[in-house]
Amino acid sequence: MTGVTENEEHQALRAAVAALGRRHGREHDREALWAEAGKLGYLGVNLPEEYGGGGGGMAELSIVLEELGAAGCPLLMMVVSPAICGTVIARFGTDEQKRRWLPGLADGSRTMAFGITEPDAGSNSHRITTTARRDGDDWVLTGRKVFISGVDIADATLIVGRTADARTGSLKPCLFVVPRDTPGFGRHPIDMELHAHEKQFELTLDDVRLPADALVGDEDAGLLQLFAGLNPERIMTAAFAIGMGRYAVARAVAYAKERQVWKSPIGAHQAIAHPLAQVHIELELARLMMQRAAHLYDAGDDIGAGEAANMAKYAAAEACVRAVDQSVHTLGGNGLTREFGLASLITASRVARIAPVSREMILNYVSHQTLGLPKSY
Repeated sequence: MTGVTENEEHQALRAAVAALGRRHGREHDREALWAEAGKLGYLGVNLPEEYGGGGGGMAELSIVLEELGAAGCPLLMMVVSPAICGTVIARFGTDEQKRRWLPGLADGSRTMAFGITEPDAGSNSHRITTTARRDGDDWVLTGRKVFISGVDIADATLIVGRTADARTGSLKPCLFVVPRDTPGFGRHPIDMELHAHEKQFELTLDDVRLPADALVGDEDAGLLQLFAGLNPERIMTAAFAIGMGRYAVARAVAYAKERQVWKSPIGAHQAIAHPLAQVHIELELARLMMQRAAHLYDAGDDIGAGEAANMAKYAAAEACVRAVDQSVHTLGGNGLTREFGLASLITASRVARIAPVSREMILNYVSHQTLGLPKSY
């Protein structure tokens, strides 16, 4: 795919997932939708065929999440389980790790959460204090994580820790699979104003003992493996935001076509029509950058994908927030009622601005990596 036009397979996938989304709709049962999407092969469309996946990439997986979002039923754990964890294990896991996890991640029968954010480090991998030390053949993990999604429904969590480099003594990132019921692995729900299917948790790792094969990939390639998961995370967050924005605009357009206060529908007035046209354009532009990021990532260009994925996530989040705001304003008081399903998106749309990395950190990335400006930190 060129990132400008979609081939027939992608168009067919988009249409099929859109139909699935319409069947389930805004008031969907998350477990039922997850199970059906997995059975149909949509959840694992990016994973290797030999392990039950679709053999595609982020281009295909982002289509799935975007279309479900546009139908009002996004599956947030798609960002984490198949996109981050599935990708990392598929690229860097041992044959045994792939056999153990990928078939379940592909058909949705197993899920995996992702733990990087810490109370004092945010997503700064250089300040992560969760440490892993060797004890014989085992690893022992100690530390804390916050704002980790869906830990209660995940079979395991892919934890980002740091290990001591024997040559330099400095700490380097490494990734470990921690099963949910491992002794010493505690979780505590965070009381959020945002109501979502996927709850947020603080995790404690109190001398969590893991076997040697809990380490994913090469101990010396931790940073590469970490960013191999973060680029898909940004691409999928963009898909999540674009889908949400499309859903909001569609509801507003339908309302503006029917709502009549004077002689013609309110959508005939430019004060209503032009802002909706503008946010539609912004969503379409964000999708182009998302498609570019997915194309670069699937082609193996991790550096190019890093820049594009950050830009896509930024553009999609901004477009989503503006689309939701404009849609609510289009409906007026009705935009705040439960009947029309837009009010909750006012809060939800902000998630894409904040997570998995703030828009300010993306601007830092672009100013440093793309423009070559000096760092202030």
